[in-house]
Amino acid sequence: MANDFEKILAYTQKFIAFNDEERAFYESLMQVKKLRKKQTIVQPGYVCKHRTYVLEGTMRSFLYDNNAHEHTIALAVEDWWISDFNSYIYQIPSTLFVEAMEKTTVIQMDFESEQLLLERYPKFEKFFRILYQRSVASLQRRMLSNLSKTAEERYEEFMERYPHIANRIPQYVLASYLGFSNEYLSRIRNKRTKR
Repeated sequence: MANDFEKILAYTQKFIAFNDEERAFYESLMQVKKLRKKQTIVQPGYVCKHRTYVLEGTMRSFLYDNNAHEHTIALAVEDWWISDFNSYIYQIPSTLFVEAMEKTTVIQMDFESEQLLLERYPKFEKFFRILYQRSVASLQRRMLSNLSKTAEERYEEFMERYPHIANRIPQYVLASYLGFSNEYLSRIRNKRTKR
């Protein structure tokens, strides 16, 4: 179990330094969880209790619209965080599902533990602030891409930026994330292979 924490500790230390006492306290607030494929850790109507770091595997957050169409909001692979952040931050009922897309190992910290960590060691505020800043920047980049680029351009951009993810997720999830149908993604891929 100690080895499970090494990765998240190394990740955190990219942004802040901490001593052995701070490290031990931080580590004591986290739990390792093994997830089955398709296992959900957040569901609509329930308050999201945890911030989740992906140690190994792939996850996504998604919702269903009024016509029962699935919309993938976020993807997460190793060294990425995932949650329904609106639900987590404001402690209100979630609107999203968060699920493992394959056998996945995560590290979670619950809301109360995070608050305790920030009270005791305010330096961790910098770490979580950086996480939020990166998340906001990523969401803005994605929103601008969705508004200003064609479906083909969005697909090309995803493949250039995240080639290591595309082959790990089902095609329908990628299509949903990019904002079009699975059939349309098949056409884009076929067109691309004919070039």
